[in-house]
Amino acid sequence: MIQRLNIHPSPLSIDYVQNKKQFHLHNLTTEKRHPETWNLSSTIKADIERGMKQIFSVDEDIIQTLHRMIQDPSSLEQASCAVSRAIEQGRKILIYGCGSTGRLAKQMESAVWRPFWRKMKKSIHWKKIGEIPDLDIEGLLIGEMTGGDRALISALEGFEDLELVGQLQLKDRGVQRGDCIFAVTEGGETSSVIGAVRAALDLYENPAQEGTRKPAEHLYFIYNNPDEVLFPLERSRSVITEPAITKINLTTGPQAIAGSTRMQAATSETFIIGTIIEAGIHRFLEKHLSQDALDELAFGEDVRIKKRLLHFEGLRKIILRQIHDIARFTRLETAVCEKNQRTTYFAKKALITVFIDCAERSPTFRLHPLDRIGEKTGRSWVQVMTEAENGRQAWHSFLGRPFRGLKRERYEPCFLSQIDDAYLRKAALKSLAAAGENQAELYDFSFSRKNISARLPQKGDLGVLVCVDEEIEELGRRNAAPAQFVRIFKERGAHMALILAGDIEVQRLKAILRRFPLQDRDVVILLDMERTPDPLGIKRQIILKILLNAHSTGIMARLGRIVGNTMTNVQPGNLKLIGRATFLIKSHVNDAVSRMGWRQRYGRTAPITYAEANAVLYAALDFSETQGSQISEVELSIIGILESLRKQAGIRWNEALSIAHAIGLENYLESLNPSSRR
Repeated sequence: MIQRLNIHPSPLSIDYVQNKKQFHLHNLTTEKRHPETWNLSSTIKADIERGMKQIFSVDEDIIQTLHRMIQDPSSLEQASCAVSRAIEQGRKILIYGCGSTGRLAKQMESAVWRPFWRKMKKSIHWKKIGEIPDLDIEGLLIGEMTGGDRALISALEGFEDLELVGQLQLKDRGVQRGDCIFAVTEGGETSSVIGAVRAALDLYENPAQEGTRKPAEHLYFIYNNPDEVLFPLERSRSVITEPAITKINLTTGPQAIAGSTRMQAATSETFIIGTIIEAGIHRFLEKHLSQDALDELAFGEDVRIKKRLLHFEGLRKIILRQIHDIARFTRLETAVCEKNQRTTYFAKKALITVFIDCAERSPTFRLHPLDRIGEKTGRSWVQVMTEAENGRQAWHSFLGRPFRGLKRERYEPCFLSQIDDAYLRKAALKSLAAAGENQAELYDFSFSRKNISARLPQKGDLGVLVCVDEEIEELGRRNAAPAQFVRIFKERGAHMALILAGDIEVQRLKAILRRFPLQDRDVVILLDMERTPDPLGIKRQIILKILLNAHSTGIMARLGRIVGNTMTNVQPGNLKLIGRATFLIKSHVNDAVSRMGWRQRYGRTAPITYAEANAVLYAALDFSETQGSQISEVELSIIGILESLRKQAGIRWNEALSIAHAIGLENYLESLNPSSRR
């Protein structure tokens, strides 16, 4: 028993502290707090534009990493050759990730690769490529995510902690020796991703087997933490020290929000993988097409990866030129959330990028995930729609192929026989039940008559239209879906934000927008991509990703779901996040009791230990289960511990909950130490 807090550590807590040390990841660089955004929550509440500039400032770290890559792009050149060779030989190109990197993988398949080849098949250049026999280019690249397509919507807890899941999914996708594998993990330690790349390596176990080039030319591990920081983790070390796997280290430093690797880590990985794919496709095409044809496809003459890496800085400049309107957009959606109203995003080409940002808000900031069909209360603050006649067609528009789930009969026997840890086995079996192909039927993202009727906007709601390239012109056609979306929302008294990425003349845009009754509070953000070579549309997807990630983070900071630059509303649903939550509790409590204001009022207080913080976290998890509402266990634990230490009494959960609801964590910490803001 922890005497001073009157807490009995649960068996799960004892097991986590003693036996799960490989998931105590607070020493990772990506888990640290970035000095540029240290005071983000207070800054953005006082001055939203200055706060948004703070968030975007951290993207400067990506530019520094890319300049480092420019000095030695050999691994990227090798990878692009592997992509080109895979296309020529009809080999699979598998991108495998988990969480944000899993969504990255889906994005590469569904928003980049498939659309490009579909466009090619309609062009006059396809005949020369189509002469290659038995080549199904569109299906060669597979974006695979831990947990399958269902994990796009919300996390399937327990899967990412198991190497077995990555191994099984690799087998499920029919990967063979000689296929090109990109295993992507922001932290460099995700078990399922490591399991996938090691399973791919096992295909090369027999060196005498006739076949392909050496494995390092086919197997890639892409990650965002320094090697020396990852070395203490056995699973990471097993990959980093393996010469048969090519490593691409993209360390950018701490994230804008500590641990929120969907931001700079995932952005740098998206840009690098996109660059590799673009260069690989170009290498393939230049064997079959003239330079004039390549120019028509926007590849241009300078195909060096070094040149491509410099384009990121231009994307950042485009965003910063729109910082005022981006801040207005963030203020607008924040106000809609504060009134408990709903935001609806509509996109076509940018659908998966928009969807990813909306879906990732849920685990990062402890929000309800996207609503299922038939949820009358509309618990999610956001919904996503695209042009489609029904839910099934919307999924196909989204993925570019049918929805793909995990088949229970393939996975369950392995889970039962090969997962020794009882906690992980239980979590994996529970998630497996929610990962099947039937899950697609639970969600409808179509901008169809039926769905519009079921989810009609109310006065004061917000509609966000995201258009790319020719979709901007569709606004000028009355019957086109983008124009209908704007018209329906404005007719019903909703606010409107238009995010337009492409090359369109300003006067032409003004003429189009005059057709709609836009008001002063409505927002138009034009991302001018005129001089940005972008044959696959990758840069358009990335610029939208950067904008939306910063925007949704800014909203949550304004709403008090971030303290400083820490995600104190994180949902501790897997072993890594339990470790993050534990460290956040320990850090905020010890910071509070070390300050002058606390010492003057309550005397010197010994800091709490990691084990104490973890014991309280598990107790808070038990308490939150009894409440049936969205409660931040981190916030609850911090307040509970500090009140216990302040009053020298045991933790009283209901009292901590009342304080959290009444004033929130940041105001509570400020009340203990009025000069605590830094």
